[in-house]
Amino acid sequence: MTKKVTSVFTAFLFILILSSFVSSYSDNKKIEGNKIERKIVYNKKKHNITLSWSAFGSSGNYVITRGGSRLASDFVSVGSTSKLTFTDNKPNAAKYENYYKVTRNDITVIISLENEIFGDNMYFYDRKHEKAETARNEINSHFSAIGLGGANGEWTTKRQAYYFKANVNGQTYDVGGSGSASSAEANSIELGFYSHIGGLGKVPSDVKLGSIFTRPHLSGGANATCTFWRSVENVEVMRDFSWTVSQSTSARRLLIDSTSKYISDIGNTNFWGSGGFIADTHYTSSRPNWAGQQQWYTRNTVFPSGSGAMGGSYNMVWQGCVNAPQADQTNSPIAATPIIREKPFLFIDKDGEYKVFVPDWQKDRVGTSWTATDMGKGKVQDLLASWYVAKEGDTDFEINAALKAGKNIFFTPGHYSLNAPIQLNRKDAILLGAGIASVTLEPTEKNTWGCIYADDKDGIIIAGLLMDSFNSTTYQVRIGNEDANADHSVDPILLTDITCRVGGIQSKNIQIQASMQINSNNVVGDHFWLWRADHGSQKGGDVRWVRDRCKNGLIVKGNDVTLYALFVEHFQEYEVLWLGERGRTYFFQNEPPYDAPNQASWSSQGGRVDGYAAFKVANTVKEHHTIGMGSYAVFTGTDGNVNKKNGFEVPNSPKVKLEKMCITRFAGSGNIQNVINSTGGSTSGGAKRVSLYNGEGGTQPFNEEFTLPNRESYPAYINME
Repeated sequence: MTKKVTSVFTAFLFILILSSFVSSYSDNKKIEGNKIERKIVYNKKKHNITLSWSAFGSSGNYVITRGGSRLASDFVSVGSTSKLTFTDNKPNAAKYENYYKVTRNDITVIISLENEIFGDNMYFYDRKHEKAETARNEINSHFSAIGLGGANGEWTTKRQAYYFKANVNGQTYDVGGSGSASSAEANSIELGFYSHIGGLGKVPSDVKLGSIFTRPHLSGGANATCTFWRSVENVEVMRDFSWTVSQSTSARRLLIDSTSKYISDIGNTNFWGSGGFIADTHYTSSRPNWAGQQQWYTRNTVFPSGSGAMGGSYNMVWQGCVNAPQADQTNSPIAATPIIREKPFLFIDKDGEYKVFVPDWQKDRVGTSWTATDMGKGKVQDLLASWYVAKEGDTDFEINAALKAGKNIFFTPGHYSLNAPIQLNRKDAILLGAGIASVTLEPTEKNTWGCIYADDKDGIIIAGLLMDSFNSTTYQVRIGNEDANADHSVDPILLTDITCRVGGIQSKNIQIQASMQINSNNVVGDHFWLWRADHGSQKGGDVRWVRDRCKNGLIVKGNDVTLYALFVEHFQEYEVLWLGERGRTYFFQNEPPYDAPNQASWSSQGGRVDGYAAFKVANTVKEHHTIGMGSYAVFTGTDGNVNKKNGFEVPNSPKVKLEKMCITRFAGSGNIQNVINSTGGSTSGGAKRVSLYNGEGGTQPFNEEFTLPNRESYPAYINME
């Protein structure tokens, strides 16, 4: 991995030099590589800006020029000095529209307030000072260097977010073009691995982009089943939005003026994908088609009227949507979203300051949370006053201290290495990640407990983070202590755009008991991908079975837990184990573990049942409801004789109801032998579906006792109270 990361860094550094902006810096810290310190201070009362830096170059004065943005078309001279400090007494009126180049000999460094606050992995664009093509050209240069597949993309530790300031005077960020987003003529922005696009306006139409494309890298560009880890929020797409993606990809709060026939569009190539997720979006002129996708979850989205098919092969769930497709064996329209809180987001307010908008809870919602002129109901928090802005290199000690001091945490894009879990131990605490920020358990082995532990408190929000494990741990994420019992119905806990990844990249064996456990009541989950990696930089097959160990993807003990868009794959026992009452899941996607070596090593219920169900509701549960479930067999790392008895298992109770279930086989010789409770048929005969199971006609599973993680699994000083 070291050689791969080094080559990526070298390529990226070369691009930075060509683009005439300089590598990492943060508050009063030295830049790795050129060792130049920089600092910038804004005096609000005097409205002046003072710069300082450490010495560089060999002779002559330092020349200072100023532009309105980092890549502004024009930088003007504001002075020169032989000292290591300079004060600009007449900066631009908006304090964040002051970017300074300090040049001596042939060396130039850039200093700005935005870079001081947010670090090096967040890129800001301002159409007021830049050409329309500036942002597109830079983002696409990054995609070419670090956004493609293999070592240059899927397993890199590089993270980046691209933020666009609101358009002014009718300008847009559209460089112009024609055709579908995948065509060269479209001049699309191409978004790569671990990348995020965000609009800094109050409503999506404040930031107008031209065309967005996510290019698959497998099978010559036809296969998007590994096009993971990217997101886009709060922008208007004027020409075409080709979101050719699979798991752990989030598209939210969008205004889409036009789209080509297929949302997953790669021209005339035979495409397939395993996506995906879109929410809180308005299509104004055309109905997209998801043909080529195995499944998709769409929430609170408005479509133009029409009756045409919108595609998809096995499991398409449309919740709280306007003009959704009609119900059939593939499509499951659900009238409303019973309870939801949209993901918080960064924006610039009318006073020119950075704020975070935290939307309110809504019940039984149909359509978007915003209108053309109204950002929606919620609270506005000042970023500098209420938040700690974390940058790559910050430690668990610094982050936990900020939380204890009452700050929320904004994770700028980065790869955060922890020696102890991040601990949310107060009401309404928020963790918000940008650019698929990664909370990882490395490089030491001090942290054997997990990435994030949350107390049983009202209103906690965890959003936009990827949890990675390079060490063995108890959990990756734990919500509520083991005896949690508080009622959070007035102000639930929200988990949104969460990825937990087990294996794929680390060089040693790891063992995790449960990727995520929800012990608290009244938790709402909005888009998870819990993934025990089926591929990576190490050998697969039987070797992976013993080196990347994790029993359960998700354990739910809390009552009244509601989950939307739940993707869980490849765990070694029950991938979802539900023990709480009145649980609800809207959309579930699963593939069982590819790599079970033989049936003897993969049997459940005391060895009496082949394999483990993908979604297991314990026999003790009296009430449960799930709609839209898919489990797809891919038994390739086995002895050729491994099967799974049931896709889904539930108690035969009249208030336990599962709707719209589908199983099929994609590859390998093994089969899922039944849809649910020994009924529904085997994948040996193709895809099998059960439209409703309500406790009749199937065989009740054997009673079981489940061994769950307990307090002895982590040390006494991890006090979640």
